[in-house]
Amino acid sequence: MAGRDLRALFSTNDRGLSTAEAFTNRQFQWELVGAALAEHLRRTADPAFDAEDLEAPRDNLQVFHGVGGIGKTTLSRKLEAALAGAEHRPAQWGEPTWSGERILPVRIDLARSAGTDFEQVVLTIRAALAELGRPLPAFDLALRRYWEQQHPGEPLEEYLRRGGLAGRFGKAMPQQMQSALADVAQALLLPGSVGTAVGAVTGSLVRALRERRQTVRALAGCARLADLLEAEPDLEALSFYPHLLAWELAQLPADKKVTPVILLDTFEDVGDRTHRDMERLLQRVVWLMPNAFFVITGRSRLQWAGSALQGQLDYTGPAAWPGLVAHDIPAARTTSALAGRGRRRQVLIGDFSPEDCDGYLARRLARDGQPLIGGEIRQVITDRSHGLPLYLDLSVMRFLEIRRTGRDPQPADFDHDFPALIARTLSDLTPDERHVLRSVALLDAFDLALATRAAGMTHEAPAMRLIERPFVREQPFGLWPYHLHGLIRSTVRGADDQADDRWSPRDWQQAAERALEALGGQWAAGSGRDRVLLVGCLRQGLALARDFRLDLDWLASAAWSYVSDSVWEPIAPPARPDTERSETAADALVELLSALARRQHEHRTVTADRLTTVVNTGLLPTDLHEMAVYYLAKAQRDIGRSDDSRQGMQLVADGGGRLAPAARRGLAHLARLAGDFPTAYDVAQTLGWEGRHHRVEGDILWPHGDMERAAAAYEAARDEAEQHNVAGERATSQTQRAFVLAFTNPDAADDELHLAEQLLTGLDLRATTLTTKIAALVRDAGAISSLEPVRLLRTEISNAGLPAAEAALELALCFHHAVQNDYDKLSAAISRLQNLTRGGDYAYYVDIAHFMADRSLSGDSAARWLDGEQPTRSRWRTLVTERREYLRNAR
Repeated sequence: MAGRDLRALFSTNDRGLSTAEAFTNRQFQWELVGAALAEHLRRTADPAFDAEDLEAPRDNLQVFHGVGGIGKTTLSRKLEAALAGAEHRPAQWGEPTWSGERILPVRIDLARSAGTDFEQVVLTIRAALAELGRPLPAFDLALRRYWEQQHPGEPLEEYLRRGGLAGRFGKAMPQQMQSALADVAQALLLPGSVGTAVGAVTGSLVRALRERRQTVRALAGCARLADLLEAEPDLEALSFYPHLLAWELAQLPADKKVTPVILLDTFEDVGDRTHRDMERLLQRVVWLMPNAFFVITGRSRLQWAGSALQGQLDYTGPAAWPGLVAHDIPAARTTSALAGRGRRRQVLIGDFSPEDCDGYLARRLARDGQPLIGGEIRQVITDRSHGLPLYLDLSVMRFLEIRRTGRDPQPADFDHDFPALIARTLSDLTPDERHVLRSVALLDAFDLALATRAAGMTHEAPAMRLIERPFVREQPFGLWPYHLHGLIRSTVRGADDQADDRWSPRDWQQAAERALEALGGQWAAGSGRDRVLLVGCLRQGLALARDFRLDLDWLASAAWSYVSDSVWEPIAPPARPDTERSETAADALVELLSALARRQHEHRTVTADRLTTVVNTGLLPTDLHEMAVYYLAKAQRDIGRSDDSRQGMQLVADGGGRLAPAARRGLAHLARLAGDFPTAYDVAQTLGWEGRHHRVEGDILWPHGDMERAAAAYEAARDEAEQHNVAGERATSQTQRAFVLAFTNPDAADDELHLAEQLLTGLDLRATTLTTKIAALVRDAGAISSLEPVRLLRTEISNAGLPAAEAALELALCFHHAVQNDYDKLSAAISRLQNLTRGGDYAYYVDIAHFMADRSLSGDSAARWLDGEQPTRSRWRTLVTERREYLRNAR
């Protein structure tokens, strides 16, 4: 359904432009209302139902809440129309689950701009019931008495006309009330002159009710009527009169039965959470009319089921309002949401899906049946909106505003913040809540303690109130459970804030400093090995330090903790659109850690280039600069730039910093790559745990074919890493152990590979993961039926830019072909291996391939073996012959 969008219509001279107030499907919400209303009708139809029962729990309401601009008022209006008649119901909503029941929708706008007071709420409900065509004497007498007391000399008819109720519901209500007065006077046999005085009639009626006279038996069934008529007719008494309406509705004959559905919109405007006077009166209406059904829409979830409100409201607690207990029905229409709704009556109105956003924008403005807003612009608006309908509406008006300037709107025009969103968001927040909101807008996620410290407050109450707002989303199982709605967060941070308490740039700077300090405090207070906390604090802290040019402070030590485990989770915050060049130490640290994490997913040349840029900035303090140099040297070694790598490793080793042992290990690796095993072995003996001495020793031993000693060295490396709780090193050492045992014992290697895969779970170690796949090929050497997996693996390794893994894969193939005695394929593999090692690194792999086949070397070798060439040759040849024997026995 769509009507004319008058704001859009009066924003352009283009008479060929059609404007529609697009309504985007809210079918799930309709289904929830339908299900709850159907349940309500079944309950009220039960003979045991008593409209005067003041103690039974109440389930006669449905609550929809959400951020300002999410479409609650539109939903309220569409529900009213759909309940009024099938012709107004969107076709996709389908038929309601009830039939033959008379539903009377009554929508009341509680917005401050509408000027609706409690008196008007009660009059609106009664005016709507005038449709019944009959007096409601118990209520009408009480209301007439109230009116004459509170509005002396003001005719009710004039008030209804002036307030628009007469035009909306007709003029029958005053006549019905007068008729009720006359009927009661006649039943009491009062003189005509007396019968027109409401005070005299109600006084006589009360006496008659107390005396149980037969003349008033029709009203005697209303047990509390006399008490209400005796009470002072003030606003407090008026709030209890809806009980009389409920009783009157229960007395209707079957052919006149009606169920009012009262839609209370903009409920957040009934008052704040400190002064609940209006809310208390409205709650009485809901409680005292259990046979009416209420649909409440507002920004905040109703707190009536909370016991803490006892004394502020009349009816509180989970026993009173079982459907209002915390935990909203999910906003999306899913099987679990539908199945689990039960008596849950609170629903968070969800954002539009991208498809709904695009459909909304396409229908709002059209010419000749075609969308006026082009697809590219609709996409930009949709992406920027985070599904918030108000943003879509504001963007439509911006589109028309730009057209009025005489130019065609462009997609870049809609990468835009709207200050109106800030006004809508802040409108019902206390000053303290506004302060906390702006503070947490700096954070991706937060908890109460983090929000309070970031805001610089000593008490959590404002943060506790803020998290109840619908623009604060909750992920209960996250490190920090709360986060702001994406659009609200970006708008609060980026829009031109015109609020009276808007922040200056210095205010934002100080808030960023507080937030960074708070994150550092949480990290320091956490367990030293809490990896999730470390990564979370780093991600948020890096963004703050980068965006506000803050000192690194605790981020430097956190960065060292991050690299120490060799896990490499994604760490970098989103890129800043305003610059691509590092200007501060925080910029450089973000790029450094991002490059280290991304190297598991990028070609190593890309990693080397990124790290070269970081090193050349000179922005990092000495220790972090050495970190960049060290990992650059590792990347250079991986891509065969050994001389550059050796220079970087030597620089870090000579510096004597945290990575000096690792750099000495790197120098040992470079010596090994060049085939200088004695030098590499001597260095390995000096490395200790920090230099990963056992793993380096294993790396030296296995090229000699000494697999048992290599496996023992890797096992010692794994156990040592486990003692130091370094997950990445433990997984790498175990993978290398599985690799070397794959040459000697396929059965044992199978178990070792399984353990390696378990240890790699949750880690992002690309080279090590590739090693497990090469080890599996070695394990199956001689029995591989298809080389297709080898071709796929070769492509994967090539894309990663890891020449060492390419060489190891070809060596594994050489082993396979040697076991199979297929010397043609072996020669081809050796040829590929020669091409890969032409630069000198891993050239000894060619020697090993010849040893496997018991072939003579084609030229001089640069390799310097620990115990000479012949013992090494013998051990490799033995591995081939033993594998052949293993396969013969396995047949």
